[in-house]
Amino acid sequence: MINKDKLKNSSINDILDEYPYTESFFEGQKLEVDDADKSLREIFADLTVEEMEDVVFDVDQFAASLASHIRNMQEFLGENDSIVGTLSILAGKDKDGIRENYDKLDIKSGEIISIVGPTGSGKSRLLADIEWTAQGDTPTERKILINDEVPDKKWRFTGGKKLVAQLSQNMNFVMDLSVMEFLNLHAESRLIDNQEDVVERIFKEANQLAGEQFSREAQITSLSGGQSRALMIADTAILSSSPIILIDEIENAGINREKALELLVGEEKVVLMATHDPILALMGDKRIIINNGGIKDIIDTTGEEKELMQELKVLDKVLTDLREDLRYGKNLSKISDELAEVKTA
Repeated sequence: MINKDKLKNSSINDILDEYPYTESFFEGQKLEVDDADKSLREIFADLTVEEMEDVVFDVDQFAASLASHIRNMQEFLGENDSIVGTLSILAGKDKDGIRENYDKLDIKSGEIISIVGPTGSGKSRLLADIEWTAQGDTPTERKILINDEVPDKKWRFTGGKKLVAQLSQNMNFVMDLSVMEFLNLHAESRLIDNQEDVVERIFKEANQLAGEQFSREAQITSLSGGQSRALMIADTAILSSSPIILIDEIENAGINREKALELLVGEEKVVLMATHDPILALMGDKRIIINNGGIKDIIDTTGEEKELMQELKVLDKVLTDLREDLRYGKNLSKISDELAEVKTA
């Protein structure tokens, strides 16, 4: 909600800092401003009688019109959609019609939730319920709340409004653009004021995630699967207005999965991660256990499990290094000592 009184007591510089797209609004007004550090209230109070005759609005009308402009721009950019403090999942039923054995699961912005279960257990159904903000009208009869309220229907019925940004296993680009052309195009569509800095940050973050570096001039259609996933994770974390991120089996992406999660959480997103990887499962703040189409358990990751995860990371690094050695032609007989260490561990 845009507070009109707050706008009246804010300086033009402060308003521009918080809402960069209001620059065009101020340019279109016949308001004489000699000091942009003054509040709108002060600016109107200092206007002469002659200057007041050229101004269409008084301060209240001006603030109301400005607030309307900001709301319209937020709607266009999807910024309102990003205000998700809590995502709640209310219990439904499994494939046999048996009620799930919990009442309500609250997931806060900045949390990582792992979703684990056998193939075909119902992980995708849970994610679909979240994406479409189910209200008891899906096979599971679950209900989804946003900030403890029934969410706006635009998330269900308007294609441009995305509550969830999905990063699937198969991500293939079809546009014939370079990496920087692609990033600049997306940034321009978001009307951000510091486009060059943001695009450069996305590029650097993506290269830190990717197992194999790529250049600014590389065509996105030529990127490997891991490079494509790295680019889209960085782009989604930094530029996407979707407040909830769904990642499907990031372990198969060929990227630095831990850094990927840190980046997404650092941007204050809710991260839901379907995975079969024990390390990724333990990276979550909670684990949702799915079986037979229903949520069978919700487990908080303990401190003891976090310590165990560190040991698993050591073993995982050994195995990762072995895979890399094999990939680059190292003879198996030369890595027998490393294999022995893994067996001993």
